[in-house]
Order: sequence, then C-alpha cells, then structure tokens
Amino acid sequence: MVGYNIKNSKELASCINYTNLNNMITEDEMKEFLEKAKELNFNSVVVSPTYVPLAKEILGETDINIGSVVGFPLGFEDSDTKKAEATTLVEKGADEIEVVLNLSHLKDEKYPLIENEIKQIKDAIGDRILKVVIETKALEDYEKANAAKAAEKAGADYVKTATGFMTPNHIFENVNDINIFQKHAPKIKIETFGGINDYKTANQVLTGGADKIGSDLGYEIVKRYKDLRENTQVTPKPITLTKKD
Repeated sequence: MVGYNIKNSKELASCINYTNLNNMITEDEMKEFLEKAKELNFNSVVVSPTYVPLAKEILGETDINIGSVVGFPLGFEDSDTKKAEATTLVEKGADEIEVVLNLSHLKDEKYPLIENEIKQIKDAIGDRILKVVIETKALEDYEKANAAKAAEKAGADYVKTATGFMTPNHIFENVNDINIFQKHAPKIKIETFGGINDYKTANQVLTGGADKIGSDLGYEIVKRYKDLRENTQVTPKPITLTKKD
C-alpha cells in the first residue's frame, strides 16, 4: 500500500476536522479551542449548536469551515425536527451539518424513510456540506454498506463513521469501513472519527482512502508532526579533512 504523501503540517491540518463536542465546556475554553484551530488552520471545526455563533465570530475571516451536529448523538429525533435544527444552524453560520442516522430505521431496513430524511435536510441546507453519521461500531458490514448507499442516493456529501460516543474503532476497523463505503457507495466522501490519536494513524487512515479525519486531538496531531518534521533544528558537524603524509 502506497503511503499518503503529506507534504507539510499545513496539508495535514487541511485533512482534519478539529472537534470539540464537550457538553460542559465553558465559553472561555471554547474560545481557546477556536484560537488553536485558527493557529493551525484546520479544514473545519465541529462544535455544538450552542457555540456556532461564537465560532462564526472568531473564525469568520478564516478559511476554516464551521460544522455542527443534528440529532446528536442518538439520531432518533423525527425528520422535521432534524430539518429544523439543520436550518437553524445554517442561519447561525454553519457551513457543515452532521446528522446522526436513525439506527432503528436502519436495523428495520426502512431505507425510503432514511433516504427521505437525508434528502429533506440536504434540500433545506442547500450548498452546505451534509455528513451522515452512521456509528459503524454498532453495525454489521452489510448495514454499513446499506447506510452508505442510502446516504449517497439521497444526496449527502459525506458518510462519517462515528459520533465518538462508542468505543473507538481500531485502525483495521476504520480501513474495513472505508473499503465497504468505497465498494458500495463510491461517489460519497468518507470521514473517519475515533481511534486516530497521532500522525502515524492519521496517515494510515488517509492512505486507506479516507477523505477527512475527525478528531478532538487534531491540534496535538498536527503540532507533534510540525515539531518533528518542521521545527527540529539539526546543526551539522564541520567536516575536517586530514592530509595524509
């Protein structure tokens, strides 16, 4: 397998959606998080609906997208409620919407209901990015495939592997999920979340075919990479030539 060719820390940050969905975070702590995101210029931040306006205020002049969640973390709200949540988030400044799939509908194979819900939300948010979170840890492989197919058919932009509320996937599970999505829903983009705590794992997942990585450790991943690859100072020893007699 050919490694994903990350050229520098800026490119690495552009592959990461830096996430903080802590439901007890203070405003000052969120400001600190957003300033860290600005420092490294991630692809996006993902924050709770409460903090979308603050994210818009702090990041509005940057290229960083603002993402938030709908039906989080269980996904069992009705479609009208999810659609209303998504519309409100866009009005407040969100560029990306992550909607949690109704797993009961998936288990019951109610694919028309799933597709209709996703389509309603996508129609409501227009050209904003829509991600469907399917919680792969709770699903059989055929269910992952069918969820991804439904999301693709309904017009979602991404399928995302997890909410972060279950045990994180191992790297091999992440790659297995990516392979399933690529085979059964080849047009939809893929975001992995969970179990990616360092540059090495991030590189493996990107090599495996993920388009983006969601991580609450995004700052640490990029900062460590930057320190190792770009900030290390090496002073070469002078070469002394000794003349032979």
